[in-house]
Amino acid sequence: MLRSIGSGVIAYSGGVDSTFLCKVAFDVLGKNVLAVTAASSTYPQRELTEAKRIAKTIGIAHIVIKSEELNIKNFTENPPDRCYYCKKTLFKKLRQLAKDHHFSKVLDGSNADDMYDYRPGGKARKELGVLSPLKDAGLTKADIRVLSRALHLPTAEKPAAACLASRFPYGTKITKERLKQVESAEQFLRLLGVRQCRVRFHAEVARIEVPRDDFPVILASSHRIIKQFKKLGFTYIALDLEGYRTGSLNEVLRK
Repeated sequence: MLRSIGSGVIAYSGGVDSTFLCKVAFDVLGKNVLAVTAASSTYPQRELTEAKRIAKTIGIAHIVIKSEELNIKNFTENPPDRCYYCKKTLFKKLRQLAKDHHFSKVLDGSNADDMYDYRPGGKARKELGVLSPLKDAGLTKADIRVLSRALHLPTAEKPAAACLASRFPYGTKITKERLKQVESAEQFLRLLGVRQCRVRFHAEVARIEVPRDDFPVILASSHRIIKQFKKLGFTYIALDLEGYRTGSLNEVLRK
């Protein structure tokens, strides 16, 4: 499939899927593929640093562009189709970049599992002709992890990541200050040894989602967490007893 494309620009976040796509695309197409990472307020700094390091390890050409979603009113107001406006803006930039540098297509790392979740960004992908080779090949997240291990990629066991905007219930305005508040809270939990976590923003309430196996870590450090989270601006700190799950804020839509 990649050989038939010939050349392309890849939307690269440094996550499991886009890293695997970059590795295979580079192995197949070499200098005819370019990885592009969009830096913005919704993209944690630690993810950008890691994306740069991994791209260098792979050997793929890599550039970072600015993409500030907070300048998009339909994004900051946080409607259920928020991701559509973000992806449309990003894919337009990547399509122009591909045109300017004579790459034939824009690719992203969507996988086969994405067909079974609420993904409004998929509409923008279709409108702008962005290709998703992993999804088209029928590869699930589990498949990609297995193949990433075989290729010795450092992202094989990396926890699922999502932009910081996914921490806000629909209708809650997204601001730079709130994004920083959430990012700092999650970074603190990681320093405690929790690899997979989400701090969902409910105004004065921080709702912590971690895998059930990490509940003891959170409870043992509860006083430190409370102190730090209150310093960050939260009034109440709650541990979600259902534990971590992808897209928990979409549960209101499913209802």
